[in-house]
Amino acid sequence: MGSTLPFSYKEVVVENRTKYNVDKQTARRTYNGIVFDSELEMKYYRDVILPQVGSGSIVDYELQKSYELQSKFIHGEETVRPIVYVADFWIKFADGHEEVIDIKGMPDATAKLKRKLFWYKYPDIDYHWVCYSRIDGGWCRYEDVQRARAERRKQRKGKKEK
Repeated sequence: MGSTLPFSYKEVVVENRTKYNVDKQTARRTYNGIVFDSELEMKYYRDVILPQVGSGSIVDYELQKSYELQSKFIHGEETVRPIVYVADFWIKFADGHEEVIDIKGMPDATAKLKRKLFWYKYPDIDYHWVCYSRIDGGWCRYEDVQRARAERRKQRKGKKEK
């Protein structure tokens, strides 16, 4: 049976985007010569990390720090690669506590699974997803934004029913 579409699926090509819909053009996500995975990561670095480094409240940080969630192992005759999580930011504050920050827009199933594995393997490290929400006041924890959005939906639904 022939296709009714004016093109075949093989002909459809999305250009200049990666698997995570990140523009391959790096100029918009580059700051101080550092190319970030996303514009949001770059803005967090520029607007949150650097000012706190300047004020002394952050004493050390790393970009793209790796954490092994599961070691490599042998299954039968096959070597299974380790599961590695790469954090957007590792931060050490002046008071000595450390945080791992991951900038999130919309987490996928892999991100959710790796977060659970991270919490299990590194229970003593403060690990947070952070996103930017103008309506919620800027940089917020992802969970807080999700709760606020759910509450707004609930309020809108209540107004429609009246």
